[in-house]
Amino acid sequence: MVQILNNSNTEVGTIKANVSATAFNTSSDYRLKENVSYNFDATSRLKQLKPCRFNWISDSSNTLLDGFLAHEVSSIVPEAVMGTKDGTKTQDTFNDSGDVTGSETVPDYQSVDQSKLVPLLVKALQEQQAVIENLQSRVTTLEE
Repeated sequence: MVQILNNSNTEVGTIKANVSATAFNTSSDYRLKENVSYNFDATSRLKQLKPCRFNWISDSSNTLLDGFLAHEVSSIVPEAVMGTKDGTKTQDTFNDSGDVTGSETVPDYQSVDQSKLVPLLVKALQEQQAVIENLQSRVTTLEE
């Protein structure tokens, strides 16, 4: 349905849908990557993340949600965060006729691409599973 292209006119992602689901796809082909490493400590990075519960200021129902504060994620998983803490931007102001009448400084809010946290979560789970299996084998050895 939607094809995302980079500056070289190469597809880097898609948004596709069928009758019951939507898929947000990003490039991941091995031919596009280099310096691939499987040796990194995900658990210690994961432990630094601070999931929180919050409600949106603009949500009058005060519905609690789970998530992150972008500036807290930025030093741990920088590729997951867009924008700068306390960033601002200048935008045009318009009159009722649509004419530009000046400009104003407004917040330029940070965002988090939570999908970028998934590889870290998977790696941390694998690390924890290895520890569990090691402990299980030690217990089995002691029981014998």
